[in-house]
Amino acid sequence: MTAKKILLYAARAAGSLAACALAFAALWRYEYPQQLTQIDNLVGMIPLAFGLLFAGCICALLWIPHGRRTAALAVCLAAISLLAAALFPLAVRGNWWIDYGNGSGEGAGPDLTLYSPFEEDTLAATLEEEAALHLAGELPVLDGATALYPLYAAFAQAVYEEEDYAAGLTEGTVRCTNTANAYEAVVSGEADIIFVAGPSEKQKQAAADAGAELVLTPIGREAFVFIVGKSNPVGGLSYQQIRNIYSGKTAHWRTLGWEEGGSVIAFQRPEGSGSQSGLQRVMGDMPIVAPQPLPDKSLVGSNSLMQQVSVWWKGVQPALGYSYRYYAQTMYANPDTKLLAIDGYSPTEENIRSGDYPFVNNFYAVTNGEPTGKAKQLIDWICGQQGQELIVKTGYTPL
Repeated sequence: MTAKKILLYAARAAGSLAACALAFAALWRYEYPQQLTQIDNLVGMIPLAFGLLFAGCICALLWIPHGRRTAALAVCLAAISLLAAALFPLAVRGNWWIDYGNGSGEGAGPDLTLYSPFEEDTLAATLEEEAALHLAGELPVLDGATALYPLYAAFAQAVYEEEDYAAGLTEGTVRCTNTANAYEAVVSGEADIIFVAGPSEKQKQAAADAGAELVLTPIGREAFVFIVGKSNPVGGLSYQQIRNIYSGKTAHWRTLGWEEGGSVIAFQRPEGSGSQSGLQRVMGDMPIVAPQPLPDKSLVGSNSLMQQVSVWWKGVQPALGYSYRYYAQTMYANPDTKLLAIDGYSPTEENIRSGDYPFVNNFYAVTNGEPTGKAKQLIDWICGQQGQELIVKTGYTPL
């Protein structure tokens, strides 16, 4: 064998190894080889197929004889390998449908007026003694997540002078326009302090683009929980199983130990909502699969995840959803659901405090720039003994 042929074979072998290594690295990055036995559906298999197709076509392209007779084959192999590489990111997201039918609007929700400050029968928590801070005159405008409204309504009721307080959930002193709108409000200056979970990457970028500096002051902690129908025999999942479900690898309850469960109907929330940002934190750098089509449009129901998750389909409750513990257990509870243990730990107060339950996040008082004046006074008070007492009385976990 001539030196030229030896070099040619060596180059082909090196190119083949490089193509295989590139495909394997991409698949390893998204945990396909590691979770191979947990992939139980076509959507989950497609990225694996594209990775193998890319490596196979490159190897074939390198080793087939090159000439006129094989020119068409070579072009075909090159085109297939490029197409597989181009479609791989789409496959990882499972983004193949125009209309998923997996309701993602805001839908129904709790009656927030039950927690309005200064109302005679308000459910907002109160202190046993008078607040050490009193704010009057022009008051900081508050906004935030739906699940946190009872908490910051309690703050305002304790500290604000009632005569200076303007009622109204959308235009009053203490508003609740949801997480996504609250971030927009603090960036635009329409709200002075918002009470929310941490921002998503898109919300961070939107603030940066607007020249805003989001300052996050942690004020309490809350468990991010996963929810199923009450009749579902699965009492808990592992962190890895959650990652497999929401990355599209696992789509059937039998893989999770429930033979009769059928397909997992994994509901999601809108981008920018507090609970969707919570799921993104759980998933880390693992892309979340696009919501898959529902078997029937009627399963959208009220379009509220807390109601959707208890739906029945073919004699079982196959849905999975997520929220924050207080919202799911107290504020908008659905008695036909249950919270799952994760890695063997239920989201109890004890497990949240100890850190044994894995999905516990801070929530924040967020300002545009460092807080000053009355906003700073209020945030400092919230971080003190009385503010933390109201966090406990509302049903959240203090710092």
